[in-house]
Amino acid sequence: MLEALLKPDAVAVIGASRSPGKVGYEILANLIEGGFEGDIVPINPTSNKVLGLPCYPDLKTSGKKIDLSVIAVPTKFVRQAVVDSIEAGAKAVTIITAGFKEVGEEGAKLESELAAYCTAREVRLLGPNCLGLINAHHKMNASFAKHMPKPGGITIMSQSGALCTAILDWASERHLGLAKLVSMGNKADLSETDFLTAFGKDDETKVIVGYLESIVAGDAFIKAAEMATASKPVVIFKSGVTAAGGKAASSHTGSLAGADAGYAAAFKRSGIIRADTFEAMFDFATAFAMQPLPKGRRVAIITNAGGPGIMAADAVELSGLEVTTLAGSTATALAKKLPAAASVGNPIDVLGDADPGRYADALNAAQDDDSVDAIIVILTPQAMTNPLETARAIESNTRNEKPILVSFMGGADVTPGREELVASNLPDYPAPERAVAALKAMVDYAEWLRRPPRVITRFPVNRRRVERIIRRHVRTNELQVGEAAAKDVLRAYDFNVPAGTIALTADQAVEAAEKIGYPLAMKIASPDIIHKSDMGGVKLNLATADAVRDAFDLMIMRIQQRAPDAKLNGVYIEKMCGRGREVILGMTRDPQFGPMLMFGLGGIFVEVMKDVTFHIAPITNEEALQMLQTTRSFELLTGVRGQASVDIDAIATALQRISQLAQDFPEISEMDINPFIVGHVGQDSVAADARITLSVREGK
Repeated sequence: MLEALLKPDAVAVIGASRSPGKVGYEILANLIEGGFEGDIVPINPTSNKVLGLPCYPDLKTSGKKIDLSVIAVPTKFVRQAVVDSIEAGAKAVTIITAGFKEVGEEGAKLESELAAYCTAREVRLLGPNCLGLINAHHKMNASFAKHMPKPGGITIMSQSGALCTAILDWASERHLGLAKLVSMGNKADLSETDFLTAFGKDDETKVIVGYLESIVAGDAFIKAAEMATASKPVVIFKSGVTAAGGKAASSHTGSLAGADAGYAAAFKRSGIIRADTFEAMFDFATAFAMQPLPKGRRVAIITNAGGPGIMAADAVELSGLEVTTLAGSTATALAKKLPAAASVGNPIDVLGDADPGRYADALNAAQDDDSVDAIIVILTPQAMTNPLETARAIESNTRNEKPILVSFMGGADVTPGREELVASNLPDYPAPERAVAALKAMVDYAEWLRRPPRVITRFPVNRRRVERIIRRHVRTNELQVGEAAAKDVLRAYDFNVPAGTIALTADQAVEAAEKIGYPLAMKIASPDIIHKSDMGGVKLNLATADAVRDAFDLMIMRIQQRAPDAKLNGVYIEKMCGRGREVILGMTRDPQFGPMLMFGLGGIFVEVMKDVTFHIAPITNEEALQMLQTTRSFELLTGVRGQASVDIDAIATALQRISQLAQDFPEISEMDINPFIVGHVGQDSVAADARITLSVREGK
């Protein structure tokens, strides 16, 4: 729980200053003005009193025992300050000072040494290069931020100190309470994983909000996030989404998995709600902190203007939620209460001259309706509108059984009402679309909590066969596994693979063709040629021995001309596959989160539209099906315009087998099955082409 850091009884400020505007002054002033009830120990060798408190040249002279040390001295003095702090009993150290790994190699070395020194003594280190931390419930502002928030249920962890100050300013303007705020800085020791673990167990925290630029340890992060999200929502705004991947990818899967795909998959796997903007991060957090979770996706809309009601209805449908059909009894009850011109359908239009009573009647009717899971209330400032009294009417008629999100649209005229809503614990948004987006986040999290237990299927496979194939390739440093060997790997994991073999000469190709049977496919076998068709290395529908012989001679000649330095291992002859829907299945090993599975439809959908989805392994059957359903082209698998559905379960099973293969063999860095041809239910699905890339593990 990081008690010494978050709830210390005694805090030292090393670098306390008498000069306003100095970091050491602001930290000490914040501790005092925030009402910290523990012992505050200022340290400054040139002063004997600072802000009315006795000041000491060093901790040893003070004779004080401390729990937390906040260090704000020049970089060259930080090492000694850490040593002194630990000798004085500190179990947590916050280094505000900058000038470490963010400035170069020398700073990085010092930072690493300080972290190791603290770890060896079981002392936790926050920072360096950070703003500090706040615990509003503990009346502790151990930061140099301007605002001390009132106690509330939102806890913030941020990799950016500047963003922390913006958050505090936003919370102050919105009169919103926070539980804790932590600026992580360089994360030399304490990171998002530690804080997810601590805040997940913190009774004062109702929702965890994070701004992250990077994640220290992928596996540990996912485990901590899964534990935290099991009890409370976690909203993360992750920046740096457009950076190119750090490695050259040889597979379709690797090239499609950009820098952000691993984070997106990890968040999805662990139940984290991802915010795409700073604004959305707080829209979501406000809704989670103030309202109960919805029991379903059915939304009722109450409005005093037709246009905004339509805007909200469009946003609801586009987000995947449902503009519910109100019960007949609800329409009857509304008709008795509202003017004849009002709409008693959904949206419920209480008309532009609506007084607070009409809003109350509509809100009560919606709350009474069992077909309503959540309610969005919209107000526009018309001549007859009383925003403040309407806000009070909404608050006094809210039962806290279903989430109610409000959108008071406008500026100065609606400001008194908006302030009343926030004070009443009702989230308010300037536009209906933002309210709907926040509600969608709540629905997603509620559904994640209701998901079935994760059950990973382990299939009976032939691991030894795969071990032999991988060992042979690693021993000869042939890390691009050719199609023939890749398909042997798939056979060992019970994929249906067409009969095929390698042929080194035209005569061998004809002999193989006669054994396998026509029609046939012929593909060049070379570890140096990744995209075979681009080099003239693929020939399909060979139906006679003469066609096989001619194709062999022509293919070898063309490849020798176009890729004279490529190593040629002959050609791969195999039976042509039957017709079906072509999809691509794959895996790439993310450096942070490990094996990441990929699914997409073949052809234009993957090459042009990039309509693919990723998930972190291991994967359950339900997660595999969700992967398919989240693609834009999923309907093509279920059957359109009278076509029959393909065997979706076969695709889900294949993804699970790839998941198991990737978990069993960390040497596999990338793989594609492209295409994986899927027939109708009852037909065999076939791995028509395959490619595997290996990497040599350290120590091997």
